[in-house]
Amino acid sequence: MDTNAQTGWFGRMVSRRSVLTTSAAGLTVPAVLGLGPATPRRSAVAQTGTVEKVTVYAEALPGNLYGYGLEPGRATIPGPVLEMYEGDTMEVTLVNNTDRRMSIHPHGVDYSVDSDGSPLNASFNNPGETRTYTWRSREMFAAAGRRFMPGSAGYWHYHDHAMGTDHGTLGIARGLYGALIVRRRGDILPDEQFTVVFNEMSINNQVAPHTPVFEANLGQRVEWIAIGHGTQFHTFHLHAHRWADNRTGMLEGPSDPSQVIDNKDLNPGSSFGFQVLAGEGVGPGAWMYHCHVQNHSETGMSGIFLVRNADGSMPAGAQEAIDRFRGHAHGASADQTGAAQAPADSAEHHQHSSSR
Repeated sequence: MDTNAQTGWFGRMVSRRSVLTTSAAGLTVPAVLGLGPATPRRSAVAQTGTVEKVTVYAEALPGNLYGYGLEPGRATIPGPVLEMYEGDTMEVTLVNNTDRRMSIHPHGVDYSVDSDGSPLNASFNNPGETRTYTWRSREMFAAAGRRFMPGSAGYWHYHDHAMGTDHGTLGIARGLYGALIVRRRGDILPDEQFTVVFNEMSINNQVAPHTPVFEANLGQRVEWIAIGHGTQFHTFHLHAHRWADNRTGMLEGPSDPSQVIDNKDLNPGSSFGFQVLAGEGVGPGAWMYHCHVQNHSETGMSGIFLVRNADGSMPAGAQEAIDRFRGHAHGASADQTGAAQAPADSAEHHQHSSSR
């Protein structure tokens, strides 16, 4: 075991921390130890130096896909949202219930070589093997020259790094990925939480019209985690909603210089997150989210963010919009030159999505 996990960062004694509660929708699942929806605008609080222990199961799924789950038989694409606080440690026990070599590799946190999750450091699970990976996080600290070294807080991700090749290309292509959040104390917790992964020409290994329909009620605080994988370059656009291009998506005050955006690059290996209030200023309805590379959107990289009325009822016109989306022949239309063509590998992702 990583010795830093014994006492947490800065050598503090291990103590139990308060439970972080969030909720998830679409193809995500509740965060680790989540027991129910969070209270709106509740702030994240936790004791420091805590070691969280979580067991993750890797399993085969229909359609030659794979996923991670928190219980046997409950694997999903993407895998569960894993959450921790700055200064805490997470011990992830990975149970490989597949017949392939695989692993779990994190972004944004600290780990030793034996928890790297890469064959380079002989850090992986053989078929049927159980292995514990230790991830540590830290708070911002002072450095020389009146500067500060950054902490771990952010919207990160984890993925396989061993299936197929030493780079895990096959595992990622077939769904072995998920979101990792490191929160800072005082962060506002969401009411709903969505994970969107642009993987080659798919969203969560699905293509429209089978992409997730994410739902929230008017005024709820919604947290989006966006992750990029594969070999294609994308952008993430959310209709009718904006966020600040910083760690949380929220401005820190009237003088915060963060740019307010509604479209951001989402390229292989990158990730970001933000919070919005569902339907703020625009009302309920069926709002699109999609890649803004036009031929990507045309060929299936789009989905629906359904903002219901505050009481949970369906807003006028929303069902008709969803029906039109589901009936749209994605990939069949093009501009006048016929330039909107699917990449050569898109057929494989259509096959994957239709088998789920």
